[in-house]
Amino acid sequence: MHIVVCIKAIPDPDIPITLFRVDENLKTVVSSVDLRYVMSPFDEQAIEGALRVREMFGEVRISLLCMGPESSRAIVKKGLSLGADEAILLSDKAFEEADSYTTALTLATAIKKIGNVDLILGGRQAADTDAGVVCCGISELLCLPAVTFAKSLVVEENLARVERVVQNGVETIEMLLPAVVSITHELGPPRSPSLRETMRSANKLITIWTAADLDLKPSQVGKEGARRVLKNLYVPESKMVCELMEGNTPEETASSLIRRLREDKLI
Repeated sequence: MHIVVCIKAIPDPDIPITLFRVDENLKTVVSSVDLRYVMSPFDEQAIEGALRVREMFGEVRISLLCMGPESSRAIVKKGLSLGADEAILLSDKAFEEADSYTTALTLATAIKKIGNVDLILGGRQAADTDAGVVCCGISELLCLPAVTFAKSLVVEENLARVERVVQNGVETIEMLLPAVVSITHELGPPRSPSLRETMRSANKLITIWTAADLDLKPSQVGKEGARRVLKNLYVPESKMVCELMEGNTPEETASSLIRRLREDKLI
């Protein structure tokens, strides 16, 4: 069995928000410090899901697939130290400023090039954009079934059984492989890299593919191929108003509060 796990490097969430500002003219977010990048936490759980399938299924090859600049190597190496066998880094200036569509297109094209993939995993969403649609985009482009928000995953031969989180509980879905599954945090905490796997990861292969390697034109990928149109980017103004409810008794005060909430259609 061959599993591909899609991972993403994101700005470290621990960087204080006060070090960022919005440039409304350039329609971008600017940092006053050099950004540190980490693996999106949901993607770590996707790797954990793949490792659990290996423990249950036996012979499983796990490949990591990451789209990003050369600096993403550190994130890829962390994934290899968790137990993945190999990694492919999709790195090209043409890939920069991709939206969800061009990200899904680039990843799906790479998966086609890899070939003979039985299961594609990813985090439920990237922790920086919170869009949560790339896995669905990959499934659409590859014409594969997909299940999102998976809290557990069991694979038996050519069948995957997935428990997914829904609004009122959990539903169980069975589907034939190959398929796409996005993993949520309900899977449980991911393991930490072991010393043995960390040492082994130094010798694991990281292959670099560009747009040309995927037979993709610059006009198809990144900013040039994006279907998202960013009309404006700004920090919305926030306004807080405090209104004190008065009354001669607690009951009168409570009645005034209820009346005011009903006037504003808050209850």
